[in-house]
Amino acid sequence: MGTLWFWIVASMLAAYVVLDGFDLGVGIVYLFVTKSEQDRRLALRAIGPVWDGNEVWLLAAGGTLFFSFPLVYASAFSGFYLPIMMVLWLFMLRGISIELRSHSHEALLHTLFDGLFSLSSTLLAIFFGAALANVVRGVPIGPDNYFFLPLWTDWRTGPHPGILDWYTITGAVLALVALAFHGSLYLALKTEGELAQRALTLARKLWPAVLVVTLLSIPATVLARPDSLQNYRTHPMAFLAPLLVLASLAILPSAIRKRASRRAFLSSCLYLAAMLAGAAAGLFPVLLPSAGNEGRDLTIARALAGSHTLRIGLVWWSLGISLALLYFGVVYWLFRGKVSRHAEGYGH
Repeated sequence: MGTLWFWIVASMLAAYVVLDGFDLGVGIVYLFVTKSEQDRRLALRAIGPVWDGNEVWLLAAGGTLFFSFPLVYASAFSGFYLPIMMVLWLFMLRGISIELRSHSHEALLHTLFDGLFSLSSTLLAIFFGAALANVVRGVPIGPDNYFFLPLWTDWRTGPHPGILDWYTITGAVLALVALAFHGSLYLALKTEGELAQRALTLARKLWPAVLVVTLLSIPATVLARPDSLQNYRTHPMAFLAPLLVLASLAILPSAIRKRASRRAFLSSCLYLAAMLAGAAAGLFPVLLPSAGNEGRDLTIARALAGSHTLRIGLVWWSLGISLALLYFGVVYWLFRGKVSRHAEGYGH
């Protein structure tokens, strides 16, 4: 049961990164690929029907973590209190900028909201990349299962790390370039004309950066957490994740060159999902590693909720996820295809 819930939480986080990742990516590249007011409206229409729904996956993953591994939820949310508050404010600024822009007719306010949308999207990608790197590297969990992290210490990994060090900065850069790439491909898929062409051109320029940072992240992870390859040695099937990462990256240049936007975007989705699957495979059965003290790792066995809670929770989770999948299926079906230049507000 613990293994099942581990992979349920991991799958929901992967769904969030893939889905909300493309609209965060649109925000990151927003000011670079849009050259006119019409371009900006098209970019916002491309994500308009889905951006707020995509964020539900993060809330659902947090709720699932809460009832399946309550100790991890309590420890992580207390230790990362400051970054979580910053993320919440960025989410609010991002939502406000998208919504209020559509109700404003002043050029100055459009400029303000465009800047807020791009800045908050960029910072969210950086924060999420650094957060995942913190989880992979480990945190200084104390005897009471709680921890405190300063914003930085000596910028090195070890028993007394900070939120920012050389490894978490690597994770932040990887998330930034990967989501910018993902968002560019989504814009190329959902728009047409010069905007789609500029998005594809930017994606072509970003691909080498994604490849380089991805390849650098592998030895960086081994240096930051030497036991991260243990599961790969024990279970060779885990190597399927990095193989899928390399396969998806290999498909992308040809797809971009041929302007096969759908194939390129799906390959980017596979890349992100495989990267997260590889990270989860390296962590299992640890949910939150302890830096410098392996005996304090928050594992599945230590953090798992009671069996009655898990059995009842599985029933309600199954019903809830079925409704969520139905909703997302209907929304993405209704808003399939390219966005229209003549529509008003959100949608096609």
